Amino acid sequence: MIDFADDDAKSSEDLFAQDGNGHDTKIESISPEEKQNYESESSADVIKLADEGEYAAPLSSFPHPRLTSNAITVLERRYLRRESSGRVIEQPRDMFLRVARFIASADKLYNKKADTEKTTAVFFSMMSSLEFLPNSPTLMNAGRELGQLSACFVLPVEDSMTSIFEAVKNTALIHKSGGGTGFSFSRVRPKNDIVRSTQGIASGPISFLHVFDAATETVKQGGTRRGANMAILRVDHPDIMEFIYCKEEDDRLNNFNISVGITEKFWSALQAESEYELINPHSGEPVGSLPAVDVFNAIVEHAWKNGEPGIIFMDRLNEDNPTPHLGEIESTNPCGEQPLLPFESCNLGSINLSKMVKATDEGIEVDYDKLRSTIHNSVHFLDNVIDVNRYPLKEIENKTKATRKIGLGVMGFADMLAKLGIPYMSVHSVDLAAKLMKFIDDEAREKSYQLAQERGAFPEFEKSIYGTNDGKPLRNATRTTIAPTGTISIISGCSSGIEPLFALAFTRQVLDNDKLTEIHPFFCQKLKDENIYTTELIEKVIENGSIQDMEEIPQHIRDIFQTSHDITPEWHVRMQAAFQRYTNNAVSKTVNFPNGASKEDVAQVYCLSHDLGCKGVTIYRDGSRSEQVLSKGRKSGSEKKEDDIFGKDRPCTLRGFTSKLNTGQGSLYVTVNTSNQGKPVEVFANIGKSGGDTAALAEAIGRLISIAMQKNVSVEDVAKTLIGISGSRPIWNNGRLVRSVPDGIGQILLSEFGTSPAPHQEGDETHYAAVEALQTGPECPECNSIMETEGGCSVCHNCGFSHCG
Repeated sequence: MIDFADDDAKSSEDLFAQDGNGHDTKIESISPEEKQNYESESSADVIKLADEGEYAAPLSSFPHPRLTSNAITVLERRYLRRESSGRVIEQPRDMFLRVARFIASADKLYNKKADTEKTTAVFFSMMSSLEFLPNSPTLMNAGRELGQLSACFVLPVEDSMTSIFEAVKNTALIHKSGGGTGFSFSRVRPKNDIVRSTQGIASGPISFLHVFDAATETVKQGGTRRGANMAILRVDHPDIMEFIYCKEEDDRLNNFNISVGITEKFWSALQAESEYELINPHSGEPVGSLPAVDVFNAIVEHAWKNGEPGIIFMDRLNEDNPTPHLGEIESTNPCGEQPLLPFESCNLGSINLSKMVKATDEGIEVDYDKLRSTIHNSVHFLDNVIDVNRYPLKEIENKTKATRKIGLGVMGFADMLAKLGIPYMSVHSVDLAAKLMKFIDDEAREKSYQLAQERGAFPEFEKSIYGTNDGKPLRNATRTTIAPTGTISIISGCSSGIEPLFALAFTRQVLDNDKLTEIHPFFCQKLKDENIYTTELIEKVIENGSIQDMEEIPQHIRDIFQTSHDITPEWHVRMQAAFQRYTNNAVSKTVNFPNGASKEDVAQVYCLSHDLGCKGVTIYRDGSRSEQVLSKGRKSGSEKKEDDIFGKDRPCTLRGFTSKLNTGQGSLYVTVNTSNQGKPVEVFANIGKSGGDTAALAEAIGRLISIAMQKNVSVEDVAKTLIGISGSRPIWNNGRLVRSVPDGIGQILLSEFGTSPAPHQEGDETHYAAVEALQTGPECPECNSIMETEGGCSVCHNCGFSHCG
């Protein structure tokens, strides 16, 4: 049953926010004395700026933003100030005002008479109206003691112990301050190379990845953001094959994204089906060669298995390097969208495109005037961040201020398309993407030029590609980046980055026994406009996940409301390429594949991304990480301590089957092996992330069942003991309710080996409205839900956790 708050039942003592359908819903997490401070204002009440630039409302009456309940939950959990006891002592309005005032204060550095209160009003208005948000560290730390505001860093890793462990120390400092780090390990000498100073043998770059990973695991960034890293190794490094395989085991390097740095020399060899040279970075000399096709196929195979490694086109990054005199770009931030020189940092921000539309006599159109104003204010904001930022290292501060790179991007693009009535998978949407990004890039450059006239160009301008070409002075060496927007898109209540819609309707668990059905507001309104909205229809959308095969919904609605799983990989790449064409830095996007996609499909996308001018590509095949856990889990389960389970008489080979069942914790894979007489003697249960509590419990259940069956306990007794055990996230699977992992295992055993039907599950039809998950991804470390892979980043749509912010 879908239950919405009754607007007529509101009390002045209650706190309300918008739910996923645009309705007000009651929030219980704030103390009663604080509730009245959260009362939502109409979006029309957000501070308006007059044509002359004066603000109409006094600063003392800044309105409260209108936020979804999910946004408030995320803000309370990670962004709002707390006292020493942990109690939240800041409201969302106060956070936006804190950030706006602090960032506006930078104006005084260039003009002591600057009206920072006016600038504060501008910055507050665009944040509180959710038209623009900066990256998470800025929201968390601006105006607070820590003061570190950047999300993206790249640190050098040179070929020496001193450099490597200095980088480990610096990584810890950056992660503690809320930033993510990227590294190139391409300068580290290969494994088994001679170290002349000690006459020892080098351990190679992959061994040091584990050192960085362990350091990241130790530092939890003050409980607000977990460490994230990018490791890049050039394709011509002698250890490239070991690097490609380094994340084959699921319990390794979980704090790293890895990408292979592809060169044009390698790509030419791939096209020619020839070999290419491997270069020892220590000597600079060739030390061998590999067939390019073999290396490419290895990359494809492992990306097909679990989404990694990604690929980065290194020469393309450096073609757009604005300051080549300062060095070569070797790495990016953790999600690949921000190429940086060693010791550079960059602060990012995103414009909510769903707010950049207007109604006209001809229908809904892009509001380019509003977009222009928002771009100019956002560039001003991000440039100010550079000056008031508290950098974790002096060298980072010096390098960052020398180039003053910023990364203005977008979110809510799929929502904008829905408002405009344009299918995501269409030539029209790709053309609009290019037009929008060109407009953003042009206007960002214009504002950077204006700031350079007022404040001066970035210090390295004269030697940069702009200065050597006698270009107009610019304040910022780069201006635009398309980042994954993880939690800030949840705060904004919009679609993530340039990704398609995540879902049209889904059930989110709020408390252990409380579920909230969320419907995409534009989709909900469209159904009502067409007079086809019903509770039963919404429940069917939740069950199916996609509306593309629902003939009761008109085709024009199905065309507009395409979700990420409806978009073919080719169109994902075409959309990424359209935005990349007019983006200074790079574009973070995930190319989604259905589970049944082939390795050849992955290879074709890599080739298409190269041909269309992308700077890198990340792919994810539905359910691939869960399958990887299955593969490795079965191996470890069948090789470890077999004598303890079967004794010495266990045959070397047992035959059986594997069943897949969707559960609230993700896809459950149950492997049952049988004796020569067909009797079940061995069970392996695999689910979720390797090493997680859910996976450990599933493995334990499988072992205990195996022992019981080998002791001649009836399979029906085992199955009926498990069936009916309830968990916190029941889910429908092929018309039957799966209450928990043990319940699912019991159902499989009874269906395959039982002689009597499963016991009736009282109330199955009415007690739950659960979604049959279309995608299985990594397990959320906070709520154990299945995370969605977007923009090269894992995001939990249940609790708001994100690896990327």
